[in-house]
Amino acid sequence: MASRADNIASNLNLGNFAKATELRQRIWFTIGALIVFRFLSFVPLPGVNPLILSELYDQTRGGILDLFNTFSGGSLERMSLIALGVMPYITASIVVQMASALHPTLAALKKEGATGRQKLNQYTRYGTVFLCAIQGYFLAVGLESFGAQSGLQAVVNPGYMFRIVAVINLVGGTMFLLWLGEQITSRGIGNGVSLIIMAGIVAQFPTFASNLFEGGRTGSIAPAIIIGFIAMVVILILGISFMERAQRRLLIQYPKRATQNGMMQADRSHLPLKINTAGVIPPIFASSLLLLPLTISQFAGQSVDTESTFGNVIVSLNQYLAHGQPLYMALYAIGIIFFCFFYTAVVFNPEETADNLKKNGGFIPGIRPGKRTADYLEYVLTRITVIGAIYLTLVCVIPEWMIAQTGIPLFLGGTSLLIVVNVTVDTISQVQSHLLAHQYGDLIKKAKLKGRMR
Repeated sequence: MASRADNIASNLNLGNFAKATELRQRIWFTIGALIVFRFLSFVPLPGVNPLILSELYDQTRGGILDLFNTFSGGSLERMSLIALGVMPYITASIVVQMASALHPTLAALKKEGATGRQKLNQYTRYGTVFLCAIQGYFLAVGLESFGAQSGLQAVVNPGYMFRIVAVINLVGGTMFLLWLGEQITSRGIGNGVSLIIMAGIVAQFPTFASNLFEGGRTGSIAPAIIIGFIAMVVILILGISFMERAQRRLLIQYPKRATQNGMMQADRSHLPLKINTAGVIPPIFASSLLLLPLTISQFAGQSVDTESTFGNVIVSLNQYLAHGQPLYMALYAIGIIFFCFFYTAVVFNPEETADNLKKNGGFIPGIRPGKRTADYLEYVLTRITVIGAIYLTLVCVIPEWMIAQTGIPLFLGGTSLLIVVNVTVDTISQVQSHLLAHQYGDLIKKAKLKGRMR
């Protein structure tokens, strides 16, 4: 039976949206911040010739740079001030989150509440600056080397001065995006960093759609393939929307407590366990690890002697780990499954959850509190993680297989679809929460007014 909150949520309409002034202001602020993000993606780095950057970027396609370019909305391809996007922050936050689960000192900080979280956020920002500096330096060196090897002068005045200026600008661009994301989170609607990533991915959709339909018009792409791609994207979106909301709810029973009427009443609650606890982390980690050798070979392959043993290894890596190859897809699926179990074990601690339930007097019916509860939680979590790992593997491997069969570069891969759908669902849920809170506020005002009249 639907609850009263569900009934109220089902009655939300545009009329309620028109009355929610604060929600409209938050939405407009979010749109304005995303427009600023898109403008910055077209501002090139100082000392870079933007006219020949596309030719240089074509030489490095297929590596991890494609992943950075997708999440930054094409900023890396244009070598803008925000070419690195928020990927260094995501990497640093993942490392700090894993370290907080494994290192005793960081684990103690995590349990300190708001103060501990603030300290961990500070460590994450330090890590972001460090990663930005390293990636920015190698990006500047790569620009100089690729320009010298191809005969295209991508950098006007190569040298240490250009590298220092590039690193400072790239670090400043990433940190500005983090500040912008924090402003969206506090003054806008939704998670700011996630919305920036989604905006970068969605910004490439018009280009892909126009190229796809242009290929169908000219006859280079068969109409059946276009229909198949559209059907695949729709089916994947529906599947992701269903699986990301899927939960395994465990009944939690609390001891009987005396009410105001003197009756004893037992409280009941649910412990929701998501089918996909790891989110989009496994595909990102698996693709990054697989594409790392290919990216290194792209930076070093043009200067390596192909007759040597090292050169033969580089050529073999390029052949077997290319997109669509059976070995690549097999290792990609294995990596997703591994990181799905690994990250789930890091973010969810059954023993800690069982101890918290025991301290609050809660228990699972038929299961003893303490170690038995922890074992039962681990038992359930392992089985639903198997379903989540299979789901993530299918979502990420099917687009890769379609690309390999048709030869059409599909920028909306599994990882991108996961991010877009997750962020969209989360943003819509927050909009509904604001509307629901506004409607409850109106009900409270009416109740107070009736009470005064009586």
